[in-house]
Amino acid sequence: MSLIVDAQVHVWAFEQGEPTRGRLAHRAGLWRTEEMLAAMDAAGVDRAVIVPPPWADDRNAYALAAARAFPDRFAVMGLLEPNEPDTAERLEHWLEQPGMVGLRFTLYGPPWRNLFRAGGYEPVWSAAERLGIPIMVSAAGLLAELPPVLERHPGLRLIVDHLGRLVATRGPRAWADFPDLLALARFPNLATKGSALPCFSEEGYPFRDLGDYLRRAYDAFGPQRLLWATDYSRLPCTYEQAIDHVRSSLDFLSEEDKEWILGRAAMEWLSWPLI
Repeated sequence: MSLIVDAQVHVWAFEQGEPTRGRLAHRAGLWRTEEMLAAMDAAGVDRAVIVPPPWADDRNAYALAAARAFPDRFAVMGLLEPNEPDTAERLEHWLEQPGMVGLRFTLYGPPWRNLFRAGGYEPVWSAAERLGIPIMVSAAGLLAELPPVLERHPGLRLIVDHLGRLVATRGPRAWADFPDLLALARFPNLATKGSALPCFSEEGYPFRDLGDYLRRAYDAFGPQRLLWATDYSRLPCTYEQAIDHVRSSLDFLSEEDKEWILGRAAMEWLSWPLI
């Protein structure tokens, strides 16, 4: 059965008055599990991968509660500080948490970028490779520095978020280092996530200015290594338009390609089978 799986959404259940961890929420107010489910149901989205928002103080707790309550609808790519005293021990038991399917790291901010360049994530890469934990990385500006990681850890499943783009940018500026992403396609253990794509367009739906970039990503990675995602809480269009962009606007995709990109690739890369 063909399922639609959104490979990145955020949910949160607290009011944010001040930036938390240096980040403001995507939108004012709350965006709870129940509201995300209602949006998914209305648009025909079967499943979603919750990435706990980086502005959250509760880290993974709320996301895991959603996955426990709705195990057929939600899974979690959890957050973890890479250099805490208990990081190694937590990694050993990471996938034992009900609903947890992997890890997600933001690398492009100054503290994380510096840690990455200093080799501070190396113990995480090694443990994740050994334990079979897939990792999503938001790595804008660092794509050219990922090959050594992939060469040292050929069994590590790494997924680059947002096609390697910085979400705050639009138009040609957003794609300046796109060749660096395409060069990573030579590593079979790397996939990429087409998340928040409408955010990079200078046009409205159907986002025709994205077509050439998406074709090049498709040609490089193939549909089995392209994961569709919306980053719904920041989406500048409707959920239905984000789905139809793949279904109807990308004429180079076959029906089988769409099945992979819209769901099957996420389930296979994250080892999230049907219940």
